[in-house]
Formats: sequence, C-alpha cells, structure tokens
Amino acid sequence: MGHIEVGHVGHVLPDGRVLLDDVSFRVGDGLTAALVGPNGAGKTTLLRMIAGDLAPLEGSVSSSGGLGVMRQFVGNVRDDSSVRDLLLTTAAPRLRDAAAALEAAELAMVERDDEPSQLRYANALAVWGDAGGYDAEVLWDACTVAALGIPFEKCQYRRVATLSGGEQKRLVLEALLRGPDEVLLLDEPDNYLDVPGKRWLEARLRETSKTVLLVSHDRELLDRAAERIVTVEAGKVWVHGGRFATYAQARRDRNERLEELRRRWDEEHVKLKRLVNTLKQKATFNDDMASRYRAAQTRLRRFEEAGPPEIPPRDQTLKMRLRGGRTGKRAVMCEGLELTGLMRPFDAELWFGERVAVLGSNGSGKSHFLRLLAGEDVAHTGVARLGARVVPGLFAQTHSRPDLEGRTPCEIVMTEHARLRNAAMSALARYELQVCAEQPFETLSGGQQARLQVLLLELGGATLLLLDEPTDNLDLASAEALQDGLEAYEGTVLAVTHDRWFARSFDRFLVFGADGTVYEPEEPVWDESRVNRVRG
Repeated sequence: MGHIEVGHVGHVLPDGRVLLDDVSFRVGDGLTAALVGPNGAGKTTLLRMIAGDLAPLEGSVSSSGGLGVMRQFVGNVRDDSSVRDLLLTTAAPRLRDAAAALEAAELAMVERDDEPSQLRYANALAVWGDAGGYDAEVLWDACTVAALGIPFEKCQYRRVATLSGGEQKRLVLEALLRGPDEVLLLDEPDNYLDVPGKRWLEARLRETSKTVLLVSHDRELLDRAAERIVTVEAGKVWVHGGRFATYAQARRDRNERLEELRRRWDEEHVKLKRLVNTLKQKATFNDDMASRYRAAQTRLRRFEEAGPPEIPPRDQTLKMRLRGGRTGKRAVMCEGLELTGLMRPFDAELWFGERVAVLGSNGSGKSHFLRLLAGEDVAHTGVARLGARVVPGLFAQTHSRPDLEGRTPCEIVMTEHARLRNAAMSALARYELQVCAEQPFETLSGGQQARLQVLLLELGGATLLLLDEPTDNLDLASAEALQDGLEAYEGTVLAVTHDRWFARSFDRFLVFGADGTVYEPEEPVWDESRVNRVRG
C-alpha cells in the first residue's frame, strides 16, 4: 500500500505568475482521488512534482510504495519507438538502464561479433535478469494480449506510431495497473479510449487496491471511479470528500461560505480602521486615549497581517464564436470509400448544417477518415469529395502541431490571421488564453492547446469542422462553451468522439464497426454487443 503527501507547495511560472500557493493535501492508502480544475490551473504541474520531474519552489512532496506514472501524452517518445520502448517508460529506472545497456550490447554484437562483444552481451543479459527484466517480459506479455490481442514476443518491435491513441493508452494502463507500483499518477488516462475502454478503466479503478491520483474531465468516469475530488483553482487546493455526483453542490456551498467569510472580514476591517481613526483624533486632545489608540493600532495590524480569507474562484467565461458560412447543400460525399485495410467500402452523404458524430472502437479508421477529408494523404480507394464552398478545418486528436511549436499563442494568432497585437490578445482572452499568451505552444497544458486549436478554427473561417476528440483535454466549462459554439455555428460538423455526454448533442451518428462495416444507427452505439443488436 502507498500514499501521497503534498505539503505547503508553492510554484511560480517563468513570467512571475503564482500558479500554486501553499497547496496541501493527502491521498491515503488504497484511495482513488481525482484532481480536477480549469485548464492551466496547475494539475499537470502538481503531478510532475509528485512524480519527481519538477521540484517545488516551496514546500514538500512525498509518496510511498513505488510510483507508476502515465503522462498526458503517452506516445511522446521518439518516432521509431517500439511497443517495447513504450512499456519500458512504465518501468523502474534500474530496468530502463538495463534495457538500454542490453540494446547497446546487441548492436555491438551485430557490428562486431568478437569475444569482447560477446562478453559485453552476456554481462548485459545478466544485469537485465538481475533488474527483473524477465519478470517484466512476462507482465508485458499479459498486457499486450489484453490490450492488443497479440503476445509480447510478436509485437514488441512493432512501431508505436502504428497504434491508435487508445491502444497506446490501454497498453500503458495495463502495465501500470498490473505492475508492482502501489501509487499511480494518471494524467488524462481516459483520453482516446473508446467507451468500452472507459468502462473497463472505471471497473479496474474501482477494483484496484493501489493508491491512485488521476486527472480527468470525463464526468461519468469521475463519478464511477473517484472516491475523493481534489480541486485546483485560483492557485489553491480544496478537497471534496465525496463522489462527483455531489461535487457541483459542494463547490457552490464552499464558494458561498468563502463569500460570506470575505464579507464579514471586510466589514470587520472597516470597523477596525474606523476605530483607529476615531481614537487617533481623540488621542490628540486626551492623553488618556493614547493607550487605547495604540492598542487599536496593534489590533488592526495583526488583523491585516493575518490576511483576508480565501477569495472564491471566479467562474470561467469562455466565448467561442464559431461562425462558418453558407456552402452547397451537400457538404461531404463518399462513394465506395474504403480506407486501405481499415474498413469495407461505404457510401455516405453529409448535408450542410448537420452535426454528425463518428463513433466506433479504437483503430477502426475514424481519425484517418477526418484526415482524408481535411486533404491529407491517406491511402484509400473510392471517392471522398467536399461540396461547393466547403472549407475544412481539422482539430488534431493528439494536438501534434509541429508548425506551432516554439511559437506563442499571441504570435500564432498575429502571424497566421493578420491580427494586430491588441486584437490577438482580445481573441485569446475570449478563450481564457491571455494568461499563457506569451508561452511557447509546447509548454501549454493539453486543455490550453485544445482551446487554441478551436480559436484557430474560428479565425480560419472553416465551413466544415473536422473535430477529432475535441473534448478530451477540455475542462467542463470549456467543453460546455464548445458545445454552445457548435450550436450557433453556421456550417457542418463532423466529430470523432468517445465522450458520451458530448455525443448526445449530435443529430446523426456514423459508426465504424469493429468488423469493418460503416453504418448509421438512430442513436449512439458504444459497445460491440450493442453494435450487433442494431445491425441485426
């Protein structure tokens, strides 16, 4: 069993803004706690501190029982990395070092098969065994069979890039949940998982005896799996000791108490200052009042040094103005379309103004379909055409935008959309991005990157929005603002999603079945058994 302890932690961003201010909380043995809060509030920074990737400027962080970590983007390893490399990212440092030494010894054997190389290889094998390498391979075999349906021996050198985002997440989750570490830090573990995968994760989190701290914005997963809700907002942290179903009311009650305490503090502050001023005037005429005046001054000073109670955090006010524009009646036409190796040929027509949710299991070709419509080079047969005046705009699932790296949001908006600085900052402020306007794109949180992508779609004038899991990294307020923006949008929306709440707002549903068929049900279909019933 293990635990997590965060004590009086403070952190300041490079631009001088206070991100975390005297943050303290504890996650006890065997508990599953959720870390929630607005995008950019510091959730991922806190996880990095607990993981040891980042040292707090103030305070301390500790844990016991071994630490397993899932980063927000699990596929952020080198382009030619393998399944073995991905699984090694979940292993202890000693095992990773032994793997690196073994790989180097194997390469040396290929280049020069002499006695020193053989001895080096034999020694590396011994170190690998001592570090627990063979036990890890047994564990990884169970993980690849569960996540991919393939034994580790047959897929260990498969490139990670050939796996979908959901397959990568499921593989890492299997390794962490089955592994020896008693404390798990999971940053957006449900992102890219299909709904059966989310339900699997919910069940595993309920069953596990490990101590888990996770970041998620999926309300159904939070309610079914989290026993505590740790909220980060306005630099502070507070803990709700119940389930997510009662969280919204608990937050409202807390903010009302804080407002009342602040009101009383302000009233007392005014009274004390008034008393000091009154006694000061009286002391000028009456020496007997001097001691009372000094006592009142001391009382006021101590009151002000103690400081006011915490200010209630303000609610976010995002305004997404997705405009679009009129196009031909038929926005998308597919005739005998088949993405090579992913599906059977299918026909489909999307009409101007429709909201179409693309559903289906991971690896069924949904993201490839959006990329094809966006104009990217995707292997296919058949025809996929856009209608008259249809301008596609793609929201990338993994936020992989090398064209934006090294540039700040303000710079991106100014250069790509011919905006003056004041206009660019005004647009960023509508998306609550003004606080990170001068940070490089790659340093933004996942939610901030997602909001910036939506803003770029707005400014780009797209009349066909191709959204690949747009709500995955958005906090609740941002996801609701996106839905409001889509409802007012004059154009066609095609969105890949596993967000059960988000999907309910769509008009049509296009399902990419696990058997390669593409069909349209009357309501969302989430699991294979339901797929078969609808099809039959």
